[in-house]
Amino acid sequence: MKRWLGMTAAAAIVGVTAWCMIPAHAALQNGASAPDFKAQASLGGKVFTFSLADALKQGPVVLYFYPAAFTTGCTIEAHDFAEATDKFKEMGATVIGVSHDNIDTLNKFSVSECRSKFAVAADTDQKIMKAYDAVLALKPDIANRISYVIAPDGKVIYSYVSMDPDKHVQNTMAAVRKWHETHH
Repeated sequence: MKRWLGMTAAAAIVGVTAWCMIPAHAALQNGASAPDFKAQASLGGKVFTFSLADALKQGPVVLYFYPAAFTTGCTIEAHDFAEATDKFKEMGATVIGVSHDNIDTLNKFSVSECRSKFAVAADTDQKIMKAYDAVLALKPDIANRISYVIAPDGKVIYSYVSMDPDKHVQNTMAAVRKWHETHH
C-alpha cells in the first residue's frame, strides 16, 4: 500500500511537472488583427456590455484571459491589475479580464478582487477564448493565462503566456509604456 501511494504521488508530481514544462504560446502574434468582440462584463458589480471596438477608440487595450475567478493565481493577478489600473489609464489604456465565469460570479469578483478598478467579462460560450486561442489545452473548459496588448488600430502589439500570474502586469505595462512613448 505504501509503495502504491508513493508511486501515485510520484506520478502526480511528474504529471504536474510535465504540464508546467509544456511550451506556452499565444496564437495571435505581434501584428495580427485582434478579433473584435462584445461581451457582458462587470465593473464594480455593475453589468454592462464591453465592446473592444469602442474601447480601442480611447487607446490601447490590455486584454487578459484567466482560468477562474476566486482561484489563487487569478486573485493574485486581479489584485496586481487593480493596483496598476491607474497607471494604465494615465497612458490611455483600458484593462479587461476575460474568463469562462458567469456574470453573477464576475459581479462579486469585480468588486472584491478587481477592487472596482477594471472590468471583467463573461465568456461562458468560449467564443472570445477560442478567437484568441486562449483555451487551456489540458483543461479546455477554462482559459489559459494569456495577456495581450492591442493598439488602437486593432493590431496585437504584445502577447504573453504563462500560468504564473506574476509577470503579466509588469510585461503588459512595459508594452503599453513603449506604445505610449512612441505615439505621444
